[in-house]
Amino acid sequence: MGLVYLRELDADSKFAIWKIEETADELLSFLQLNDVESHTLKTLNKGKRTLHWLATRVLLRQLLQTEEYIQCVPDPNGKPYLPDYPLQISLTHSFDYAGAMLSNRGACGIDLELVKDKIERIREKFLRPEELAFIPATLNRIEQLYACWCAKEAVYKLQGNKGTSFYHNMTILPFEYTPQGVMQVRLDAHGTSQLFDVYYERFNDYMLGYVVGS
Repeated sequence: MGLVYLRELDADSKFAIWKIEETADELLSFLQLNDVESHTLKTLNKGKRTLHWLATRVLLRQLLQTEEYIQCVPDPNGKPYLPDYPLQISLTHSFDYAGAMLSNRGACGIDLELVKDKIERIREKFLRPEELAFIPATLNRIEQLYACWCAKEAVYKLQGNKGTSFYHNMTILPFEYTPQGVMQVRLDAHGTSQLFDVYYERFNDYMLGYVVGS
């Protein structure tokens, strides 16, 4: 199907979501890969991992409006970046969708997750008691838990350090859940404290979270 959602947050930042209905060969036909990328592709398990990898690269070309080769490589912590563009990027994928975000304002992060009840089983692994205290036992509880997860994942991707903990280094300030909204996430790590406005929204059966630094 291809591009199903494109949103420009401001003049400097935008993201897009791609619904994957193509085969790996069809996605590959949109790309040019160097030897390293071809090797990476061969090391992936066939199936969703391959489709996700290919779809995020196709989506980058859509956002950059080019059919030319784009070099997208990981830094030492695994955070993707574009050596040939003055842009920060973030990539995400979940089941049948892939997403990409671009910004020339600062580091960015995006996360997309299929909403399932299973998040109740892990809520205490990424949320502290004071965070769980403001999430009521309502019909929207599962959605709010996913909004919190996506927000922390988006900030994690933005800051790009593998040693950062969802539980120990990030705190979500109390907020009331709506299908589309914003929350504040405080990141306390590496001797500094930063407060981020993280946006979230329900997208079909998924939850989406995204953030741009200054």
